[in-house]
Amino acid sequence: MKKRVFSGIKPSGNLHIGHYLGAIKQWVQMQDNYDNIFCIVDLHAITVPQDPKVLKAWTREITGLYLAAGIDPKQSIVFVQSHICAHAELAWILNCFIPMGWMQRMTQFKEKSQKLKEQVSTGLFDYPALMAADILLYDTDVVPVGEDQKQHVELARDVAQRFNSIYGETFKLPEPVIPKVGARIMGLDDPTRKMDKSETAPGHAINLLDPPDVIRSKLMRATTDSLKEIRFDGNRPGVYNLLVIYELFSGKSRQEIEAHFDGKGYAALKKELGDVVVEGLRPLQERYRKLTADPSHIDSILADGADRARPMAEKTLALVKERVGLG
Repeated sequence: MKKRVFSGIKPSGNLHIGHYLGAIKQWVQMQDNYDNIFCIVDLHAITVPQDPKVLKAWTREITGLYLAAGIDPKQSIVFVQSHICAHAELAWILNCFIPMGWMQRMTQFKEKSQKLKEQVSTGLFDYPALMAADILLYDTDVVPVGEDQKQHVELARDVAQRFNSIYGETFKLPEPVIPKVGARIMGLDDPTRKMDKSETAPGHAINLLDPPDVIRSKLMRATTDSLKEIRFDGNRPGVYNLLVIYELFSGKSRQEIEAHFDGKGYAALKKELGDVVVEGLRPLQERYRKLTADPSHIDSILADGADRARPMAEKTLALVKERVGLG
């Protein structure tokens, strides 16, 4: 049997090239070799305030982008998290087995709660328990994640081991998988911070549905440095970030790229990068427009995905409830 992959993205903003290069593109490439479940994790999105109409629109947009990028609903299950109640129910049960100290060590909560201060929700604190439920419901083997989510997968492993030690073998222990290149695409305006869909600065990210002129304009304004040589140097975050984006969209080796830009300036790099990104996103954008022309097409794919995922989730939940004496 193939190993099972589970991963998901929050519908809490426009998807950008960081999501595509660091996650979705990897998922597409994994489809033939794994049993795949890809989720739109809308329950996670509401851990911070959301406009209901916008949340629904983003959920549909992300579904369309999954499919436009190459996720095949015949090969992979695509569904919306809130369409399967077992996610929330298992999260509550896992809460009762996760010590507070484990949650307090979660670095993402610390970072996000500093911005929200007194307005931070209990749901945001509890986010890792829900993520653990997402993963453990489906006997997941592999979780493709960015570096910032690795700690959450490790918590899922810890609670699975704790539960198994008390009640016997119940959960499979998942493994995080982080791409070697592209796991952290950085902001164009601040290359020391990861590209983030919650960031509203106009030059921060290239969104997957940005038109060509917007893409080129954002790249021309991207932060670089005062040096001249174009090299893959991690100590020069602005230029390094642009070169990584070029590498992932062009498919060329680092040696080829450095040789190509030898003696050229940053303006040439940004112009050529604009061309590469525009052409790289063109097929995705064209497929997205076709796929979303009929809204019922997206609805039917999500309904079918939930119908395929629900029996798996409910089977795991029933076993857990039996083990702990519920029902």
